[in-house]
Parts: sequence; C-alpha cells; structure tokens
Amino acid sequence: MNTQAIKLFGTDEPAPTQRLLTAGPITATLEDGQLRWIRIGDAEAVRAIGFLVRDRNWSTPTPEVSDLTVKETRGGFKVAFDALWRTADGTFSARLSYTAKASGTLTCEAVGAPAQDFQTCRTGFVILHPLKGFVGKPVTIEHADGSVATSTVPEEIVPDQPFLLVRAMTHSPLRGVKAELRMEGDTWETEDHRNWTDASFKTYSRPLSLPYPYPIAKGEEVRQSVTLTFTGKLPKAPAEGSGPVTVKLGEASGKMPRIGVSVLPEDARAAVRVAPLVKAAGVQHINCRIDLRDRGWDKPLGDYAKLAKETGAEVVLEIIIPGDDTPAREIGAAGKAVRAAKLKPAAVVVTPAADLKSYPPGTPHPDGIPTWEAVASATRRTFRTARIGGGMLSNFTELNRKRPPNKLFDFITHRTSATVHAADDRSVMETLEAVGQIIHSTRAIIGKTPYRIGPSHIGNSFNPYGAAVSENPNGGRVTMARVDPRHRGLFGAAWHLGYLGQVADGGLEAATMASPVGEFGIAYAKQKHAQPWFDTTRGAKVYPVYHVIRGIAGAAGARHVGAVSADTDRVRVLAWKKGKTTHVWLASLRDETVDVKLRGLPKGKATLMMLDAESFEAAARDPSFGDVGEPFKGSSVTLGPFAVARLDITG
Repeated sequence: MNTQAIKLFGTDEPAPTQRLLTAGPITATLEDGQLRWIRIGDAEAVRAIGFLVRDRNWSTPTPEVSDLTVKETRGGFKVAFDALWRTADGTFSARLSYTAKASGTLTCEAVGAPAQDFQTCRTGFVILHPLKGFVGKPVTIEHADGSVATSTVPEEIVPDQPFLLVRAMTHSPLRGVKAELRMEGDTWETEDHRNWTDASFKTYSRPLSLPYPYPIAKGEEVRQSVTLTFTGKLPKAPAEGSGPVTVKLGEASGKMPRIGVSVLPEDARAAVRVAPLVKAAGVQHINCRIDLRDRGWDKPLGDYAKLAKETGAEVVLEIIIPGDDTPAREIGAAGKAVRAAKLKPAAVVVTPAADLKSYPPGTPHPDGIPTWEAVASATRRTFRTARIGGGMLSNFTELNRKRPPNKLFDFITHRTSATVHAADDRSVMETLEAVGQIIHSTRAIIGKTPYRIGPSHIGNSFNPYGAAVSENPNGGRVTMARVDPRHRGLFGAAWHLGYLGQVADGGLEAATMASPVGEFGIAYAKQKHAQPWFDTTRGAKVYPVYHVIRGIAGAAGARHVGAVSADTDRVRVLAWKKGKTTHVWLASLRDETVDVKLRGLPKGKATLMMLDAESFEAAARDPSFGDVGEPFKGSSVTLGPFAVARLDITG
C-alpha cells in the first residue's frame, strides 16, 4: 500500500505519467494519449486535443497506450503510439501521431477501427478550449460549406451549441497571434462544456442532431485529423515555470452561506448511526430524498425524522414523483407519509422523474411531464409551512435547458458533478473555475430569487445521460462513477474548500456538499467498496473533508471577506470575519508544494491549522482536529500537496 498516495487521493492507483513537450514557443503536456495545456508562450491556446471513445452511456474509458515513441529536436517534436479502448461493447483500437514544428504548427492524426461491431455515443478527436482568453472574445468560424462568419464566444453559459457545422476556428490567444484549428474527417460543432462543470468549450465530431448511440461496424475505419496553426508575431520562447502564489484579502461583502449534507434513501439508517458526528459538524440542513418510484419509498422517512432530531439540522426534503398520476395525488401521497413519520421539512423540492434525464438540444422532452406551475401549486398545498424550491435535482445542464418561471418558487437549486467528462486530477480541480461561471449564469436566469446549490460531489449519485453510473470496482479515476476514492483523501478536502469558496463569492444562500456516510461521506463507515487505510486503521472516524465542512458550516451568516488568489489553478482561498477574528482558508490544488504570499492581512494574534499528509492520521482520528491551530507569525504559508490550511487572526 502506498500510504502517501492513499492520503492524497484515497487510492494508490498511480496518476497518469505526464511529459512536457516543446516546439519553439509551443509547449504541450502528453498525458494518457492526449495533448493538454497547449501554450504559445505564456498563453494557453488549447486546453486539450485527444482522440476519445465514449461508450453507450457516455462514459469515457482511458486508453491503453502502447508502442509509444517520442522524438524531440530543436525543430519540434513527434509523438506516435497505438491506443486501445475497452467498453462493455468491445474494443476500439487506433494509431495516433502528434507532430509539432517550431515554426508554429501542430498536426494530430488518427486512424482506427473496432475489433467487432461497436456501439458508441462519440468516437473521434475532441478539442477543448480554455475559458481564459476565449470566453467573450472574437472567433472566426469556417463552416463545412465554406462560408465564414465572425462571432463572439458567449460569456453566459448557453444551453445549445454556439457553433455548428464547423470546419475551422480561429481566435487570438495572445496579442498579435492567431490560432487556427482545422478539422478533417467528419462534421464538427462546438458546445459550451461549462454546462457539465467542465472548465472549457468543446469542439467535437458527429453532430448531436444525429442518433446516438450509433454503430461502427467491425473493421470500419475512422480517420480524422486536427491541425493547429499559429500565425503573427510568435513569442521567441515557451512559458516559464511557476513561482509563489500571492493571495490578497479585500473588504467584507455579503454573508457566508448555510452549509448542509445530503442523504439518499439507501444511506438513511447508516446516517442515523453517525448523527453525533453530523451534529458536531454543525451543518444547518440535511437534504433527504425519497423516490416514489421505489418500492417502500416511505420507509426512510422515520430515519430522516430521527436524524433531524438528533442533529438539530433542518430537513430539505427532495421528492421524485413518477409523473404517472397528477402532481396533486402523487405529492399528496408523499405529504401523508411525511406527516405520519412526524417529519417536518423546512423546505421541499419536487421533481418529476423525467426531469432527472438529459434532453440535448433538438431532443424534445417526453409528453405528459407535469408543468412547473402544477408541481409548485401541489407542493404548496401539501407542505403549507415549508419553503418550496424549484429547479433540478440533476445537473446545471438540465436547469439551463429547462428554465423555471420567475417568481414561482421560494428558491432555485441544482447540483453538479466533477467527473462527467473527465476524471483525471487536473480536470477535476479545473471544474472549480466552471462552478463560478455556472453561478454567474444561474443568477442571470433566476434574477433575485434565492439560490441554493447541491448536493454536489466529485462523483455521480446517478447518470442523467445514460442507463447507469460507471462501475469502479478497483477504486480508480473513472468518469460517471458513483465511487470516487479522491473524496476520502486530501484531494477531496481541497476540492470542497475550492467549491465552497466559489459559492461564498457568488453570494448563494446555501450549499449542500457531501453526505454523513457512504460514497460521499464525511464520517467513515464500512462500505461495500474498499477504503484503503481507513478499513484497516483502528480509531479512524472521519475523512479530511469533514474538517472543511465543519469549519465552513461554523461560518454561516458571518461576513464574507473578498479574497483573490493570483493563480486559482494552484491555490484557492476563502475568507470571512466573525466578531474580531478574520478566518482565511487556503487549499492547494496540485500534487506539489506551493508557497503562498499573503497580502492585506489584518493586524493581530494569529494561529495556523494545517491539514496535510503529515497531519492526515491525527485528523482522521479526531473530529475536532481542525478547531485548534499553532501560533503563527509572518506573511507566507507553504502548502504541501492538496493541503488545506486555516489562518485565524484576532485583533
């Protein structure tokens, strides 16, 4: 067992090997058969170019790379390799090459075929565009028919594709420099990847207007290419390495959000068993779900009532109705069972089951889905003393595609997941950038209606885009899986801190993150899946994320303090003031040590709490570990890999 890896990631599965490649002013990182973070000088021009295979449930397997050759010269680099993808429908193999020249070109080529008749939702090159330097900027599109149009990349997240029938795309990543992407081998279009919490726009082949999943016959060849060409006054040298990160505190503005956890029906009884730890975490609410499609759907209600009583937290009741009868009858039945269980929810959110699924642009919603108005009316009549929420119990994607009427609900909500399209460590952390833009776009949709977000997790509690979540029996980094081992590690604590920082900056009323127990738990309990270190360590009680939830929950209603990290890709910050004490939380988002320079700190007596690999075991055994810090002097902090720190200054 690699104990260090377990502490960081919850798994000792090795992280993918990365190799930095250089061709004059161009740099790119080779990882798992993709070229990532393609830069021209200091500017990121393309987030990634990779040939992907997505199975019938939209899950994205990692390719098995073999026969890899990498040649680097003063004039550029060439990478060639074989790739094999395995899905439930069989295998697909391809030969790929990436050739870059110092003069400013990068050519990506692939030719492949399945070993048998094959079902896929997408197979081909995918191009990711970064948000910085792309969103809100001009872009020139050459369409498949040869026509050319100039447009602007949308700032607010759009529910459909902003660019269709694309052959080439040109934008300016750097002053005086143009970057043209030219695609061959299919018809391409671009979607706003931020819908799924990805920090990118995505250009891909095979339009979504065509049926999917679709077949590729045994031996049928797929041949594609993508060429990136830089023109203009190119930099003379590639980007330099990263140094310290500066964090600057600003003025107090707004209030800190209320914090809650969520419970699914299958975890209700186990959640009651850890009620003392949930109470100690100080969460203000617990989202509790019932699904009227399930046999015995009312049985968890007694446990929910007990959990509320033992923790003192409010219950936000999530109700999924089948939509087979009228909303009045279905919601009325739920209300009768809730009263029988002596459960008194403070808020209720009802969604028809059909709205848990995704309906891409051009795909009509099924007939007979109850209207927003009918659901809201029936819910208010049934739960007269509760606040009534609207929105989606699925991802922001679905809220953006089916927007609720203004002024109908007391608050609007949706959830997010960090592993819909990619599950590598950098991509998961990059979703934090998209969370901020989702919050901005949701505000534009709902106006002044109060806004709550969650339950949000790294993993997926269900799959809106396919028949089921992905299996993850070995505890690896898997897209669309319910179990994600990083939730248990320092990685999970850092991700949650970064997420809650975005929530606080966005002025949300409340956020629901993690669960009492289970795959998204804050408290350790035995599970069907293996939990390395925790399963074999006497006295293990909580995961690192517990201390983040406990710490931020204690700030609810306090004055939020604006704080800015100069490099949010590496360090996230969250600050507030309560009484005479200013609290500053920091999180490292990388598997590396980073020095943080602090600016704008108030004067006073300071202490520092550090949650890192060194303190991991003590923190896992002691739920109150994060309450106490060591005396601190100075204006800089060194964070280890995925470390979380809290600085308290009183004065």
